[in-house]
Amino acid sequence: MKILVLGIGNLLFGDEGIGVHFINYMGEKYHFESEHELDLVDGGTLAQRLIPIIVEYDKLIIIDTINAPGVKAGEVYFFDFDKVPDVVDWQGSAHEVEMLQTLNMMELVGDRPHTMIMGVVPTIIEATEFSLSQGVADAVPLMEKTLVDHLQTLNVQAVKKAEVDIQAILPNSFRALDAYSV
Repeated sequence: MKILVLGIGNLLFGDEGIGVHFINYMGEKYHFESEHELDLVDGGTLAQRLIPIIVEYDKLIIIDTINAPGVKAGEVYFFDFDKVPDVVDWQGSAHEVEMLQTLNMMELVGDRPHTMIMGVVPTIIEATEFSLSQGVADAVPLMEKTLVDHLQTLNVQAVKKAEVDIQAILPNSFRALDAYSV
């Protein structure tokens, strides 16, 4: 089985980059052991251009921001794409809508692997710098535990190789694990 953990987001828009930052954080913090192939990939804002990569996998886990009106920033949701909670409305950013369209198109032609979404509600979505709000940074341990626990259900063991601070990852997130290097 091939498993893809795909970080989505725009690093230049604050919290919107959490998917990319989180993928790099997990890649630096853990080594993954399994009989399955597991890849951590920075998908940036490529959306439809990711289709040739995504179709090669049996399982897809997307890490991104989500919009959930009335919910406080930093809240984490983890759900099956086929069972989206009513509170999620996919209107948080242009790349969210493009990724939703991409997944729906893949489903129409039967190419979408089983897809799980881990989304965190952002605070800052504006052109800033490589930064995360405190609420989203505080959500990282829960995101980490959720991903590690889910991977265990797929017989993938996360072995910690280093202590890593998400804030230390930010300045270099744009340099590693991107979809172009897969």
